[in-house]
Amino acid sequence: MKETEAEVWREPIGRRVHRCGPPAGLVARADSRTYTVYTECYFTCHLPPERLPYMPESIPLRRTGTAGHPPSHSTAPSPDSPDVSDASFDDWDEYENDDTAAAAAAASMPSDLRPSQDHGRDSTPLLSHHKDQDEGVESAARLARSLHPLHERDPQAQAQFETRRRYTYAAFLLALSLVSFTVQTETAVYIQHQLKWDKPYCMLYMTHGSWVLLWPAMLALLRLQSWTTPWPAFWRRHVQLLRQTALMVQHQTLHPTPRQALVSPVRYMLTMTAAITCALTLAGGSWYVAVNQTTASDLTAIYNCSAFFAYAFSIPILREKVRLGKIVAVAIAIVGVFVVAYGDASPAKHGSKSGGGAGGDKAPPSHEAENRAFGNTVIGVGSVLYGLYEVLYKKLACPPEGAAPDKGVIFANTFGSMIGAFTLSVLWIPLPLLHYMGWEIFELPRGEQAWMMAISVLANATFSGAFLALISLTSPVLSSVAALLTIFIVAIVDQLLPPPLNSPLTPAAIVGGLLIIGAFLLLSYATYREMDEERRHKLETNPSELDE
Repeated sequence: MKETEAEVWREPIGRRVHRCGPPAGLVARADSRTYTVYTECYFTCHLPPERLPYMPESIPLRRTGTAGHPPSHSTAPSPDSPDVSDASFDDWDEYENDDTAAAAAAASMPSDLRPSQDHGRDSTPLLSHHKDQDEGVESAARLARSLHPLHERDPQAQAQFETRRRYTYAAFLLALSLVSFTVQTETAVYIQHQLKWDKPYCMLYMTHGSWVLLWPAMLALLRLQSWTTPWPAFWRRHVQLLRQTALMVQHQTLHPTPRQALVSPVRYMLTMTAAITCALTLAGGSWYVAVNQTTASDLTAIYNCSAFFAYAFSIPILREKVRLGKIVAVAIAIVGVFVVAYGDASPAKHGSKSGGGAGGDKAPPSHEAENRAFGNTVIGVGSVLYGLYEVLYKKLACPPEGAAPDKGVIFANTFGSMIGAFTLSVLWIPLPLLHYMGWEIFELPRGEQAWMMAISVLANATFSGAFLALISLTSPVLSSVAALLTIFIVAIVDQLLPPPLNSPLTPAAIVGGLLIIGAFLLLSYATYREMDEERRHKLETNPSELDE
């Protein structure tokens, strides 16, 4: 029988109903085509059209009859039949005090309404002593608990499983970000030093604008994973996932209330996109301003102090606890950066998270720095802004702790595309102004410059998508220290490149790189333990704080 739309009035199971229609204080709805009233007791009453009660349209209805064929009132109803007339209910009331007639009428009553044959237990207490009933209730409760995913494991095992799952995602994203950032650094240094295409703001605009490709690329990968799903269903689920995650981000809860879900999160996300993109652009622009004003060594050392500022801002904004292990790890990482920056005669190569590159054998000598003090000040401000940008992104544009890792990755790339769209649509305005004032003549790359620029831009977009997702899954501090690993990786790649691009691996690069690696491993262990403890505590105090 095909089920159609109808509306249902429900009454608590176990309550004896002797007449059609709802009890006082409740409303009911009947199907006028089948003269049917629905109740929770799983029986069906039939009324003439003039006695059909009213129910609002907002309550869902389940229909059991066939449209256009009202049931006959002349046939005697069977015990399990849904067709029980109003007259039958009146008969049951009349026979209530007649034991013989009541026994005969009981056979025609639905099983839910059949009176008990044992009149001596009418005053049985609520806590029944029936062994079979107690065992049935207990087994049902055990079954319900076993089916619930939060009760399959104890809080400690569940916390370890969720933390390990999150770190598995993070490990893949870390590897992807290191490879792509190394490619971006090598190509950016080659473009600026070898090909002599030095257009700082244009490179910044093209690099951040390329982030708009993150969401389409991610959508294509998701589509390949669900190729057999029809496109309308796939698109509907994807939009619903983004909306649910945006609500989590806006209200910083895994379970937004129905009132909160009624308000669209689009306005909030647009506002956060504009604010975070402006902070990112100022931080990235400071690197391009300082690159020609100070030495490459100073640029490398000061710029990579953003890891320290990320931890400093995380304490008041993200309410992170001050832990000695994290402080020591960040300090060791910064010491390693200083060793690499100042340990050799020629500064080591390093890249900017906004697409630029500096250092290497072909870098300008230190004495050619036009205004070293000014450049150091500018890059110092940029380092602070980079730390603030990463913490603000974690606070304002990432799902709360406990959200599923795949949701964090998908939403991070979506937000990265929003940053790219804002950059392309708004931040083009300084380009004609800089060209008009003569500070940066607008000129697109050509030939080899264009090819190398395309590789550099796509590499930065890949790094940025992985880096944003890494911050969402772990923390800004761990992600910033992880980015420092690229200094040592770039030094190794320079050793492997063919002449004239290769550079020997120096002792300072090895020592500094080992310090950075040790700091990253120490910070990773401390962060893993902290995440595991916090998740275990949440599962013990509130098991519902888990996004399935």
